[in-house]
Amino acid sequence: MNLDKNLTNTLELLKSHTSIRKYKNEDVPIDMLKELLTSAQHAASSNFVQAYSVIHVTDLKKKAAIATLSKNEPQIHSAPILLLFCADMKRLEYACQKHGTSMQYDTVENFIVSVVDTALFAQNFVVAAESRGLGICFIGGVRNNPEEISKVVDLPDKTFPLFGMTVGVPDEIQLVKPRLPVEAILHENRYQEDKYPALLEEYDVELAHYYKNRLSNNKDANWTNTMSSFLVEKRRGYMKSFLASKGVHLE
Repeated sequence: MNLDKNLTNTLELLKSHTSIRKYKNEDVPIDMLKELLTSAQHAASSNFVQAYSVIHVTDLKKKAAIATLSKNEPQIHSAPILLLFCADMKRLEYACQKHGTSMQYDTVENFIVSVVDTALFAQNFVVAAESRGLGICFIGGVRNNPEEISKVVDLPDKTFPLFGMTVGVPDEIQLVKPRLPVEAILHENRYQEDKYPALLEEYDVELAHYYKNRLSNNKDANWTNTMSSFLVEKRRGYMKSFLASKGVHLE
């Protein structure tokens, strides 16, 4: 019976996730942060390379610089903790040097591995943090100025920032945003794109209702019009050249 209760609590925790952008003026103890990061490290890792690093930004000048460069100033200044999650092959270079080998790091496969490793690690951290009553928000805005942010925190070659994350005690309540129906993402035996028109029409109605009635930033929108506006143009076209400057040529 306890197993059933624990499973229910875990599932409800996962389904209760919201992005928190306003935090109480309360510190998060460093021991708790390290405990959460240790828990996050138990995420799956391809071939156990553990190709990630986290920069805990405590220097106020650096924090302010990242807030400006990522265009997330109110949120970052509100949060007691700012983390920068980085895909990291540099540590693996040291492992190879120890054995006199030359690392083949700049391949598409290793790029995918480092990005996925970092994302899995970060999501584990999110679940751990929310289980302790903390709120978080991913900050993809660090890719607005990745080169400058890399300089702020002295990232070496073979590393690059994927996203930031604010962490703290929530000072706001947000309604859970409805996700796509599971039927839209679950396919049996073959990819079934013929179901999309009907499912997306239903989802647009549901999400439009959410946007009109949520607790803040109400708007008249739905999923497909938001996505069509978002995907109509190429974004952050400098990322390829930035990655090349970090030694990642995607061969």
